[in-house]
Amino acid sequence: MTDTLIHQGYAGDVLPGEAWKTLSQDTDAMLVDVRTNAEWAFSGVPHLQAVAKEPVLVSWRLYPDFVANPQFASQVASRIPQKDAPIFFLCKTGGRSREAAEAMTAQGYTQCYNIRFGFEGDANEQGQRGRVNGWKAEQLPWVQA
Repeated sequence: MTDTLIHQGYAGDVLPGEAWKTLSQDTDAMLVDVRTNAEWAFSGVPHLQAVAKEPVLVSWRLYPDFVANPQFASQVASRIPQKDAPIFFLCKTGGRSREAAEAMTAQGYTQCYNIRFGFEGDANEQGQRGRVNGWKAEQLPWVQA
């Protein structure tokens, strides 16, 4: 992966377009959206139908208190048993997804990537997200949940 930034504890950060490219080309590659139910409903979710996939929706932190999901690793493992599959973790801006990538790497998964800038990315001058960087700003497919 050309734009990958290597970090200790997981495979690294990738830009949303690079994650999309791998999801398009590698049948084993998966996307795990770690945001909350409220975020999926309000902001939308990646739409992977064009690459014949569905995002795996598992919250890293639980709404409304944002406490850690104690079942996160087992919930991901039940949906993605292949530990050498490329897995791209996505959240709002890239923080929780990095933590999730680190956690799944600690569970023995070998290709855990954080999608840099997340689904919505940084806010612009007007405080709006989804326009500067991230999945939405790169105009990758998504749908309102």
